[in-house]
Amino acid sequence: MQVAIDPTQRYKISHVFREASSIGLTVCRTWAFSDGGRQALQISPGVYDERVFQALDFVVAEARKYRVKLILSLVNNYNEFGGRPQYVQWAQNARVGVKNDDDFYTNPIVKGYYKNHVMKVLTRMNTITKIAYRDDPTIFAWELINEPRSNVDYSGNTINAWVEEMAPYVKSIDKKHLLEVGMEGFYGDSIPDRKQYNPGFQVGTDFITSNLIKDIDFATIHAYPDNW
Repeated sequence: MQVAIDPTQRYKISHVFREASSIGLTVCRTWAFSDGGRQALQISPGVYDERVFQALDFVVAEARKYRVKLILSLVNNYNEFGGRPQYVQWAQNARVGVKNDDDFYTNPIVKGYYKNHVMKVLTRMNTITKIAYRDDPTIFAWELINEPRSNVDYSGNTINAWVEEMAPYVKSIDKKHLLEVGMEGFYGDSIPDRKQYNPGFQVGTDFITSNLIKDIDFATIHAYPDNW
């Protein structure tokens, strides 16, 4: 999406999809978010840059052209492209009583910001294909959040409760597409004997419990063999 903001650079998007398709890639994952900061999709809560949204439209349209399906992630856990910290900062700017980034998962105002973004993206009418995102078969699945983590609640309960709330919300808007959480794959308290296989630190997720939630359709893992 960021590359496609500049129309003179969009050939790079076409090239990637063309080459990927030629070697058999069928599904890839990309962002449907960029919160605050330079060239943001969501400038502030509920305020969007149409120019950036049209860049995302182009990405979806090109994927369709080359028969590549997309997993679209709806927010980042980290501060790259805004993410969870930006949502909390917006709340702080509005004098909402939030204390840390983990309030993203629990504060009603912040959760409302996220739900509004979900609604905006899923109901977006693509300016190129004229197909609403929630109706577009090019989209393989939605991802709730890229690599959710908690620095406060290592049990996984906080993130699990957030997934239990957000998964049915997404499905209430779009029942046609699959939905996944976006977790890295860390075991949690539900299977304590397997926590020994985690790479030596806690991230506050419970991979098994969260992926068994009714409206979650499949699980993913993020493998970093160079780090782990």
